[in-house]
Amino acid sequence: MAERLDLAGWLERIGQLHPAGIALGLDRVRGVATRMGLGRPAAEVVLVAGTNGKGSTVAFMEAIARADGRRVGSYTSPHLLAYNERVRIDGEPVDDAALVEAFEAVEAARAPRGGGAVALTYFEMGTLAALWLFGRAGLDLALLEVGLGGRLDATNIVEPDVAVITTVDIDHADWLGPDRESIGREKAGIARAWKPLVLGDDDPPSSVLERAYAIGASALRVGCDFFFEPSPADAEPGLWRWREVGCRFDLPRPALAAPVQLRNAAVAIAALRALEQPPAERAIREGLVAARLVGRLQRFQRDGIEVLVDVGHNPQAAAALAQWLVDHPATGATRAVYAALADKDAAGVVAELAGRIAHWHLAGLEGEGARSCDGAGLRSRLAGTDAASGSVHADVAGALEAALAASIPGDRVLVFGSFHTAAAALRLLQAAPG
Repeated sequence: MAERLDLAGWLERIGQLHPAGIALGLDRVRGVATRMGLGRPAAEVVLVAGTNGKGSTVAFMEAIARADGRRVGSYTSPHLLAYNERVRIDGEPVDDAALVEAFEAVEAARAPRGGGAVALTYFEMGTLAALWLFGRAGLDLALLEVGLGGRLDATNIVEPDVAVITTVDIDHADWLGPDRESIGREKAGIARAWKPLVLGDDDPPSSVLERAYAIGASALRVGCDFFFEPSPADAEPGLWRWREVGCRFDLPRPALAAPVQLRNAAVAIAALRALEQPPAERAIREGLVAARLVGRLQRFQRDGIEVLVDVGHNPQAAAALAQWLVDHPATGATRAVYAALADKDAAGVVAELAGRIAHWHLAGLEGEGARSCDGAGLRSRLAGTDAASGSVHADVAGALEAALAASIPGDRVLVFGSFHTAAAALRLLQAAPG
């Protein structure tokens, strides 16, 4: 009898089942889901796509719905420090034993005895495992974050009650297309006929609106159908306002710090209010304050030096970081530790932060196959930008240590560029005393 794998063993195994890291399409994953007998993962489902803000929007919805007394499951990706972060039930990551059991269930359906095995990607295996766990948890609400695009993403085998597209910008162009219209068309594939489609873009691509119109989805647009006002003149100081026709809430600031989080919170509120039973105002207020998410402008202090860690990895996210730096100036200089995967628009990211960074510390990211990029390669990609004159380091840990050593009390160090960058920084910062 073969030895039973632990979670680490399963994660290694599922990374080798498919020859490609990404293989968009629903036929394979839907066929395995049918063999597994997977039904709806919860009484109600919200499916969340978008270039940026997906994880934060899910975190807000999760916290608000739980404050409203609902049993919630959340599936997000990627993870930062442990795979278990991807699958949460009632706000807690599921344990190793539950994930192992779920992977075993997927494997039994993927490769049945006497039948042909279906090649599934790492993400597809993880999605089916999460849906299997959710189906056994008696959930009131399942929140599913799209991995890539939407139309052909594994999460799209589930029929949502509400679909959300947070933002649409250029990212994963090799897979989704070279412009916002192409990318929007892929993301709009999660919309369902006669169901609400919540849009967090002030100016969504016409392809998204065309898709909604074609299938009769009810598009709820920020700035048209619901609104958020950061500092309304007639509200109490420190509150922000969410409103739609016939409804207005003056709310506490979210615990998640960046200005863009008001938009994410507004989208989350609109999505939950589009469900059959909207949450109480009390739950909205409590959830906004309770929501937490690792690696989103996460703050540390090291000997009087502020360290901020963020997963931002594309120009749209960098623009939000730049605005935050303007709104929250440091006493001293701001240094950046930046590491990016080879398929990202590094020059576009740096351009958004032009003039906001006193010194750049460029780091390599290894172990990501074709997407790896060493420090020297990153500098070459950034030729002609401010960052190209920065120092180069082998890895994120070395770059962060150098940035801290060069800083004095009152300075700030911003670490960003990818989930891998943030994870490496968090391991170092959480291992050392503050």
